[in-house]
Amino acid sequence: MNPIRKLFIANRAEIALRIVRTARRMGIATVVPWHATDRHGPARREADETVQLFGEPPVSAFLDIDGIVRAARDSGCDAIHPGYGFLSENAAFARAVADAGLVFVGPGADVIERMGDKIRARRVAVQHGIPVTPAADEADDPAGFAERAHAVGFPLLVKGAAGGGGKGMQIVREPSRLAEAIEVARRESERYFGDGRLFAERYVERPRHIEVQVFGDVHGQVIHLGERECSIQRRFQKLIEETPAPGLDPGLRERLCEAAVRLAQAAGYVNAGTVECIVSPAGEFFFLEMNTRLQVEHPVTECVTGLDLVEWQLRVAAGEPLPLTQAQVRWHGHAIEARLLAEDADAGFVPDTGRVRRLRWAPGPGLRIDAGVTPGSPVTADFDSMLAKLVGHGATRELAISRLALALQDSVLLGVTVNANYLARVLRHPAFVRGETDTGFLERHGDSLQPEPLSDDQRRLLLAVAARALPDPTALPLPEPYAAMGAWRN
Repeated sequence: MNPIRKLFIANRAEIALRIVRTARRMGIATVVPWHATDRHGPARREADETVQLFGEPPVSAFLDIDGIVRAARDSGCDAIHPGYGFLSENAAFARAVADAGLVFVGPGADVIERMGDKIRARRVAVQHGIPVTPAADEADDPAGFAERAHAVGFPLLVKGAAGGGGKGMQIVREPSRLAEAIEVARRESERYFGDGRLFAERYVERPRHIEVQVFGDVHGQVIHLGERECSIQRRFQKLIEETPAPGLDPGLRERLCEAAVRLAQAAGYVNAGTVECIVSPAGEFFFLEMNTRLQVEHPVTECVTGLDLVEWQLRVAAGEPLPLTQAQVRWHGHAIEARLLAEDADAGFVPDTGRVRRLRWAPGPGLRIDAGVTPGSPVTADFDSMLAKLVGHGATRELAISRLALALQDSVLLGVTVNANYLARVLRHPAFVRGETDTGFLERHGDSLQPEPLSDDQRRLLLAVAARALPDPTALPLPEPYAAMGAWRN
C-alpha cells in the first residue's frame, strides 16, 4: 500500500478539472500545470496549487517529460495522473515517473510498451486466440512493407504503430494509392507521435467500433465494466459514444468482454484500460488496439455503473484491490456522450478559434457536462479542439437521446463556432435512433445531416431580434481620442 497524498495532474482543460474534483473528494491535494496561452483553464481555479510550464509551441510544454517530472517533484507530489492524450501512453514517461520515486497512475512502462504499441499488441492478441484482421507490419524490413501490405489485399487501412486519435491513418482502396498513403501515414505518425513505424490491416467495410472498459489491480484481479459503441466518427475521430451498444447480440457482447479481460490478464494489466475492436456486419469481431489509459468517453460508463473510474484509478495506483468483483458490477439505463468541438461541421469540420464570449449550459435531469472552458476562455489552435463533453443518461436509449439532443440545442456558447447543432441532428437522425450505426455513418448520411436553409422571413425575423437585442449605440461611452473630439465629424 502506498497512499497518494498529493497528485500532480499532467494535463489540462476538462480532464484536469474532472481529476481535481475526484481527488479533492478523496482528500488528496492537487497540483495543476498551466501554460501562458491556456491560463484561463477551469482546473486552475479548483486545484490546491498550480505551476506554470514553458515551451513553444504550447503543446510542447505538456510533452516535456523532464519538465513535468521536475515540476511534480518540486511541488512535493507523490503521484502523477496523465489524464489522456499528451504523455498518457508514453512508456518513457511512465518509466521516468517511476525512476523519480513517484507513482504513475496507470499501467507500468513495460505494459505500455507491450500493449500501447499496435504491432506488439496484435501479437499478444494472436498468441491468446483473440481474432485480428489480416495485416502486415514493417518489422525489420521497412523496404518490403509495401509489398507485404499489397499481399494482404484491398481495401487496406494503413496506420501508425504508436498512433491514436485518428492521426496517421489512411484507407487505401486501390493499389495505385498505396505508396502515397504510406508516405502520408508515416509523415503524420512522426509528427504526432515521434514514431514513423507503420502497419497495414485489411479494412472491414461498414464496421462498428466497439470497445470494452477493463480494470486490473496489483493483486491479479481483472474485470470489465461493459462495452461502449464508438462508431460515430469523422476522420477516424470519435464524436458520439454510448453504452450499452445498441442492438448488440448478447452472445457477441459476452464474447467481446471475455476476450478483453483475457487480453488484459495476459498482459498483466493494472489500472484502467480499453480494448478496442471492430465488429463486421456479419457479427464477427476483430481486435483493433488497446488504449493504456483512461478514455475521453469514460463518463458514459460512470453514468450506467454509478462508479467513479478516476477514484478507482487512484485506489489501484495506491495498491488497493479493485473495489468490486465482476459479479458485483451492475449496469443501469443508457448513456450517450457528445463531444463539443470548436469547428464548423457544416463546412467540412473546419476548426475555428476565438474567445468564449457567452456560455450557458442547458439545465435538466439526466445531464452531465464536463467542460474545459469558461466565459472569457480563448480558443486557439494550440491544443485539441474539444471544448466540452455533454452526456445524456436515462432509463432507456430514447430518453438519453432526447435529453442530450435538447441539451445541445438549448446550451449557448458564443464567440466561436461549435458543432452543437450538428451533433443534435445526428442524434435525431432516424437511422441513429434505430441504432443503425457504423464508422461510415456521417459520410453516408452527409446530405440528410445538413441544416435546413432559412427562409427569407426567418432570416428577417432573426435579424430583427438581433437588432433589438443590441444596446443603444448612443448610450455607449466613446473611447479616446474620439471622446475629446466633441461634435467634430470627418
